[in-house]
Amino acid sequence: MKNKINKYISITLASFFLLVGCDEESFLDQQNPNTITTDTFWKTSNQFQTGLNTVYAALQFQSVSGGGLIYEMAMGDIGGTESWYRPFAFRNLTYNDGFYYVTDKWNELYIGVFRANQVIQNLQTTEATFGTGERESIEAQARFLRAFYYFQLAHTYGGAVIRDNVPETREDFDVPFSTKEEVTNTMIIPDLEFAVSNLPVNWNSDDIGRITQGAAKSLLGKVYLYQEDFTEAASLFKQVIDSGVYDLTADIMDNFTAENEYNEESIFEVAYNSEINPGAHGEAVDDINSNSINQTGSEATTLATAFGQLNFGAFNTLLPSYYLHELYTSDEIDPTNNVNDGNQQSKRLSASIVPIDGETEYYQLPIGERGGWAFGQSAYIKKHTNWYHWTQEDANNRSGINFRHIRLADVYLMYAEAVIESAGNAAEAIKYIDMIRARAGVKTLSQYMNDNGGMFPQLHISKQVHGTQPLVSATPENVLTHIRKVERPLELAFEGHRWKDLVRWGIVQEVFDDLRADEVWRQNNQDILNIAGDGVPPLYIKERVRPDFNLSSVNYQSATHDYLPIPVTEQQTNGALNN
Repeated sequence: MKNKINKYISITLASFFLLVGCDEESFLDQQNPNTITTDTFWKTSNQFQTGLNTVYAALQFQSVSGGGLIYEMAMGDIGGTESWYRPFAFRNLTYNDGFYYVTDKWNELYIGVFRANQVIQNLQTTEATFGTGERESIEAQARFLRAFYYFQLAHTYGGAVIRDNVPETREDFDVPFSTKEEVTNTMIIPDLEFAVSNLPVNWNSDDIGRITQGAAKSLLGKVYLYQEDFTEAASLFKQVIDSGVYDLTADIMDNFTAENEYNEESIFEVAYNSEINPGAHGEAVDDINSNSINQTGSEATTLATAFGQLNFGAFNTLLPSYYLHELYTSDEIDPTNNVNDGNQQSKRLSASIVPIDGETEYYQLPIGERGGWAFGQSAYIKKHTNWYHWTQEDANNRSGINFRHIRLADVYLMYAEAVIESAGNAAEAIKYIDMIRARAGVKTLSQYMNDNGGMFPQLHISKQVHGTQPLVSATPENVLTHIRKVERPLELAFEGHRWKDLVRWGIVQEVFDDLRADEVWRQNNQDILNIAGDGVPPLYIKERVRPDFNLSSVNYQSATHDYLPIPVTEQQTNGALNN
């Protein structure tokens, strides 16, 4: 069941954002006493809470937390697609500054910034009466959300136009583009530091889903990780880990369904609901009051129909790459761990993707009963889809599964990376990697090392292509490679992190070239792989080898593709960008 925060963030006041003034008063210019304006709003603490709820509501935009994320997810090494789907332009790096996702994400993030600025700016001048700590709490939540929106802007577009107040004149809209470093130091870090100092560790049950101190510390740690201030990042992540507030869920599936939301692993989660106004299409955005006949239904996310299989009312516009599929098959079961209930595939595989030899039902049918595992499609995405309790996806492109931007497993892996980079402490990193692997029911790095004289296999190397996965010693460099090429893609696939990870590590060309070489091997060895028949394990590729990396490996240029271009609409309307 959705809780109070979901009700809050489905409220926006359309007239609240259509603020107008008049130069002189006449009969025709008389103000409607029922209209909300800046003269009548921002007068009470309840109005500030309502304004804050609209800042939360911007999180529900599809390009921020919903189905629009598939375009960026298609850019990395874990996602593939087909030429007839729109993400193909991102898979091949042929998009431009007019592509609608490039524009939509920019616009939707700036709506969030604008709403946050309204709350923060008006708090400085209001005479409203607040409860103890309420003013600081409202500002802290608004500043966290503004920092999050700016973090997404900075690391999606390589910077941002800094707007720290509400524009009042035409000239206020003409602001130059700032680098991601400038955005980070000017806006993101100060906002998050304020949030850390003024947010509670927990909220009461009526306010579950609101931003906490742990979310602010986690995002601030991520900011420092991206800035390569690894010591500060490690310190913040460890504070979150040691807080006693969070824990890994016993079942990894609980992070990708609507059945155990805001669980013990969740740190920053966006609410969605498919039950409110079910007749509306999920792509509609920005609901107003739920009692209004103009309600549009934006509480729903479209991610499930983007990922779910075509034969079950979805579109499978994004597919697991062969690299990701084989990573999951290399997640070797630990027979001493009863997590997997006797299955031969890991809980992490079964919760994330569905191959033809999967061990669960799929939309309440045996896997493959409706076909689809052919024409090079070796697996489909399960995460964020309703395969576990529906017979097919909603015809109106609606799903109620919340989106988790930060969960504890991510913090564990970022902490492991930070302690290696800051102190070369591979043993500490392995400790937290192994917690995640144990939860998945697979062999830990420590088990591999105990069995192999202190060495573990390079699980990111395709055994199908190369025949073996060489053993390496647990040096800081090798463990860091494991985090980058095994653990983060396995644990966090299709959760919105992968492209940003590859870019900040500077390894995009490396992984594209490696995966293109694997692709060429498969294309040249179709007889060995029995492509014309039923395929061979572990991928069972049939009919053809899907060419995911044949163009991206050639087209990629760091200066052009690491970040999306400034949308052409912003270039046309912001005069300062052309100076």
